[in-house]
Amino acid sequence: MDSDLWQAILLGVVQGITEFLPISSDGHLVIVHSLLNDIGVKASGHTSNLEFDVMLHIGTLAAIIVVYRRDLWALLHHPRLCGLVVLATIPAVGVGFSLKDTIEALGQHAMWGPISAGLGLLVTALFLLISQRVERNEKGLDELTPRDAILIGVLQSLAIAPGISRSGSTIAGGLWSGLRRDAAATFSFLMAVPVIAGAATLILAKFGEKRFEDPFEPDVLVVGMITSFVVGLFALRALIRIVTNRKLHWFAYYCIAAGSATLVWQLVAWAT
Repeated sequence: MDSDLWQAILLGVVQGITEFLPISSDGHLVIVHSLLNDIGVKASGHTSNLEFDVMLHIGTLAAIIVVYRRDLWALLHHPRLCGLVVLATIPAVGVGFSLKDTIEALGQHAMWGPISAGLGLLVTALFLLISQRVERNEKGLDELTPRDAILIGVLQSLAIAPGISRSGSTIAGGLWSGLRRDAAATFSFLMAVPVIAGAATLILAKFGEKRFEDPFEPDVLVVGMITSFVVGLFALRALIRIVTNRKLHWFAYYCIAAGSATLVWQLVAWAT
């Protein structure tokens, strides 16, 4: 198989799984790119550029729309809930516009990118462990308050950093606010629609600012998008079951292991 295509499949799988499971898609993409470089597999001009990132985001956004299509349609008839989604999105938009260039530069750094991703995974683990300990599992979405939405939105804004999971931080925020587990997951992914769409739009806006050494191949982009969509469907449905069954600590342990391994790997590489 062409190297561009297998990299597209690999990164599509990584995006599809990590966008929804609370283990950070951006952090894992940073780590995977760094690993590929370390073993001598240089990311191609196709799979490391902005166009490819957009297609991955479109794939995962489509997965959310498919799974939550009824809830998204219902938002049109629930202006209060729609307003709370908008309110919760504001902190992420503010942080995204003010810090996006700094965070992008950090994530692309050969050493500090993986280190920041490793530290972010440990933060995600902490959020997940605390949320499972303090959850009250008592409120539905109709009982969500503006204060709750702001708290969840502030936690979502932290996920701009590599390694801090957007779904993990927002589900944790919902549980801290007393939401039932299913309601916390639903609100998290209702919030994800404008955030992921906004991120893709920001990347699209950069197309005119960057010239690529190699023109992209449409089949590579389509393969990446379809892979992230299909894998994302399974990952999202699996997460809903895991959250409702109170198994978030599984991901906390994974984040601790992955974050610690990444930090050790980078410290060893730096020492040698």
